[in-house]
Amino acid sequence: MDLRQIQYFICLFEEGTVTRAAHRLNIVQPALSMQLAKLEEDLGQQLFERTKQGMVPTAAARQMYRLFLPIMRDFSHARDQVMCVDGNFSGHVNIGLIASITEGVLAETLSAFSAKYPNVGVTVADGYSTTLTDWVSGGQIDAAIINKPRRRLALNVEHVIDEELVLITSARHTAALPAEIAFRDIPSLGLSLILPTRHHGLRGIIDSFAQQEDVELTSAFEVDSLVTIVKLVERTQFATILPRIAVHQRLSDGAVQFHSIVSPRLVRQVVSISHPRRPLNTATTAFIGMLTAQMRLRAQEQSDDQ
Repeated sequence: MDLRQIQYFICLFEEGTVTRAAHRLNIVQPALSMQLAKLEEDLGQQLFERTKQGMVPTAAARQMYRLFLPIMRDFSHARDQVMCVDGNFSGHVNIGLIASITEGVLAETLSAFSAKYPNVGVTVADGYSTTLTDWVSGGQIDAAIINKPRRRLALNVEHVIDEELVLITSARHTAALPAEIAFRDIPSLGLSLILPTRHHGLRGIIDSFAQQEDVELTSAFEVDSLVTIVKLVERTQFATILPRIAVHQRLSDGAVQFHSIVSPRLVRQVVSISHPRRPLNTATTAFIGMLTAQMRLRAQEQSDDQ
């Protein structure tokens, strides 16, 4: 039994099929099968039952997983610490972000992170909260920052920030509106709304508040691209409802303006998710920490501007 065989075993136990495990390990399937056979031979026990649905762990495999997972976690953390020299470590970050975070603080975070940790590679995917959750569960990405779902997740969930959604209008093409607008009054303002589609996490939050308050919001257009939504609002008399972080730059440029929504305030909870069986490496933890700090700083700046 060697370290590589244990790594392969843990991956196969978590993925459930040789195909998925080999893909996650970036090796060919015969190599994984060969190492598993050697491991079973060394232990003198069968670890998996081969079925049409996948690899079903035996009682011995479940016991081995419970015993070796914390050891491998400690090994991974120890390796990261040894490789860290004067706070500068290597490795790779593979995470997912919802689009509003990508638009709001990703560029600044990548710039600061690269300057501090030049030996770390970063891969960032964006998508819907549900998609990113599936990717974390399936091992395609290590962590994600998403809108907190209403259903309970079988993942590690850590609170990042609470953000208010606001009404966004053009600074040049829309008649003056009050700084604060009651949620129930939005339909009577005569505005044509552009909202994300019902597949989008932000739309789910907006619709949930609308249902609770018995408010009917009618959208002229439904578009998931936040960049497109903001461009249309900027150039026309359309309006939208988004978190301020998603339009930070255009607010700073004076191209759009925001109006606080009250009675009630629309608040979304942003969380970080990761898989409980796949501890994050030091690089990923550092990147999420820096991203979180940028989001909170941006929120504080916005609060100070009010």
